[in-house]
Formats: sequence, structure tokens, C-alpha cells
Amino acid sequence: MSEILMPKATAVWLLDNTTLTFTQISAFCGLHHLEVKGIADGDVAENMRGVDPIAGGILSREEIARGEENPDYVLKIAASKIAHIPQPPRKGSRYTPVVRRADKPDAVAWFIRNHPEVSDAQISKTIGTTKSTINNVRDKSHWNSQAIRPVDPVTLGLCTQIELDEVIAKSADKRRRIEAEKGLNAEGPGLVPTQDDAAAYEPEPEKEERKKDVSAADVFRDFS
Repeated sequence: MSEILMPKATAVWLLDNTTLTFTQISAFCGLHHLEVKGIADGDVAENMRGVDPIAGGILSREEIARGEENPDYVLKIAASKIAHIPQPPRKGSRYTPVVRRADKPDAVAWFIRNHPEVSDAQISKTIGTTKSTINNVRDKSHWNSQAIRPVDPVTLGLCTQIELDEVIAKSADKRRRIEAEKGLNAEGPGLVPTQDDAAAYEPEPEKEERKKDVSAADVFRDFS
């Protein structure tokens, strides 16, 4: 059974307004049956005001009636009447208030530093900027480059956390490819491959000059 909001207050209301058993109420509210008995005896949650689960939409009158008729019946939480309504896709460019427009380069810098896998088109659509601005921030040719600091676009109020998460999730595969390429191209310390050629292990022949006997006349010949 999923948890409900204010379980003790809900148990107080069910004890006062229904004939449900302690076991049924404890199972529905996620409480121990001895705790429900303590509430009924006034030892627990004394002077607590009950919360109507019917008004809250988590329990129906029909469900309570089924439980009152059958002590072994397990109450079920009512399905939410509020369906999730997805946001319609945004058409056209995003409108950004004037006071927020100066923050866009900071958001662009945040994307470039933390999520290079996100394309310029995605950045432009998410925070409502232009590709030229993105390029200027990237190559540090923006007129205000010295003052640009990477800041999360959600913190700047340029997009919602849901929108940001969706953009990053869509680019997750690209980020894995980038990291894999970096791993392949990275050069690190290693061992020199062994030589399988037997000739490589043969001693070098001594030079002819080394074998030749040198006499005293040869040594002092240039000094005469």
C-alpha cells in the first residue's frame, strides 16, 4: 500500500466516522494496528483533528462501504482524477525577459564547459539564444568575454529543470561516444613491445678497429 499524506489524522477520521476494523485502517494508513488502537483509546494522537480522505480524493464512499461489509477487505487508494497533462511543444523561439537576456552568455558557457555533447541547435532552443552568440562565447570573441562565468541556465531562470534534463538525456549517447574517443586517443605510460626477432638478441660484432692491435709507434706517430 502506498503511503498517504497525514496517516494519523486520516486514521482519526476513519475511527470517528466509519466501522472499519483497526487492521483495515492500519493497512490503509500504513500504521501498526496497535498504534491505531492507541488512537482509538486516546493514548496516541490525542486532540488531533481528523482529515477526511474522501474530500482529499484518496478514498471513496463505495470503498469504505466495501470495507465495512467485509472485515477482511483491504482498502484501495482511489485513482487520481487529475491526469498528467504534458506541455504542448513550444513553437518558435523562446521569449526571454529583457532582464534575463544578459545572462544567456553565462548559460552558454555552462553548456560548453559541462555538456559539450549538447549541440548548438539544442542550446539555442533551450535558452533562446543565437548560434552566433554561442560561437562567440566558445572562441572568446564575445564583447563581454572577460565577465562571462558559467552558470546553470535553470538558476538563471532561462529554462526549467525538466527541459534541461530532457536536453542532456537526448545527448547522453553522444557524450558516451566523446568519452570513448578520448579514452582511445589518450596517451599514457606503457611498456615497449618485446622483440620477437632472434637477430635482435645476437651480440653486435666488434669493430675492426677494436680488434686491431695498437702499437706504441702508432700512438706516438702523430706527435713526431
